[in-house]
Amino acid sequence: MIYLVIPTLIWAFSFGLIGNTLKGLDPLQIADTRLLFALIAFLPFIKLANTNRQEKWQLIMLGALQYGVMYTCYLSAFRYIPSHLVALFSVFTPLYIVIINDLRQRCFTPWYLVATLLSVFGAAVIKMDDIDSSEIWLGFCLMQIANMAFAFGQVYYRDWKQDRPDISDSSVFGFLYLGAAVFTSIATLLISSQPPIPLDATPTQWLVLVYMGFIASGLGFFFWNKGATQTSVGVLATFNNAVVPLAMFASLFIFGEAKGGSPEELLRLAIGSLLIVAALLIAKRK
Repeated sequence: MIYLVIPTLIWAFSFGLIGNTLKGLDPLQIADTRLLFALIAFLPFIKLANTNRQEKWQLIMLGALQYGVMYTCYLSAFRYIPSHLVALFSVFTPLYIVIINDLRQRCFTPWYLVATLLSVFGAAVIKMDDIDSSEIWLGFCLMQIANMAFAFGQVYYRDWKQDRPDISDSSVFGFLYLGAAVFTSIATLLISSQPPIPLDATPTQWLVLVYMGFIASGLGFFFWNKGATQTSVGVLATFNNAVVPLAMFASLFIFGEAKGGSPEELLRLAIGSLLIVAALLIAKRK
């Protein structure tokens, strides 16, 4: 479970860095640059991969789906709904993980579903805000595509790797980033009409992009998928919302947004955090 804890802690700081330091850059440029740096980090390990051509293409397509489609739809949703709704609509990912896993395994795991619904409710308590967007359904659909892509990628890689225990994660992960980087590069050119790399970024922004690419995306997604292969589906699903209270805590008290945190928001943070912890305990016990 440590492989899920590490990226959760790393990603808790990503929201503050993106919202404060990278403000003004095109979101798709940020996504593509992060994935290109992640690809660079894992390129040296590709030659060690003990996989055939079909398996390589499976991983490339998986990366394009799990990270490429997810990032493109997730960031495009900002064009139609406010950020608090983007955050709120992301909490359904654990539910999709359990449903997709049950469909693939042709089974039903009620306790995992209970834990997942509890984690979704806890995250929704933290992120809930007024809904006032006129294009809410388009944004909602984009977010659900992103959620399902990320959920399917986690479940598929978990099954793929468990069927091939002799293959190391580090030797094949470059193929996932290759598919993701190619997809987001094309999406950036088609959707935002901007070059894939933000050449007008400041030196500070470039430092953050390097950190986000090599650490938050590169190591973060690698640890996450590796952790997915070593834990139950219920724990994996619940951990998808564990970053919510940590990210809010980091934004309020580390990035100086505490002055905007009302007592009601802090109460929601406490209640939602307890619900997510309870969901983790249920999933781990069962």
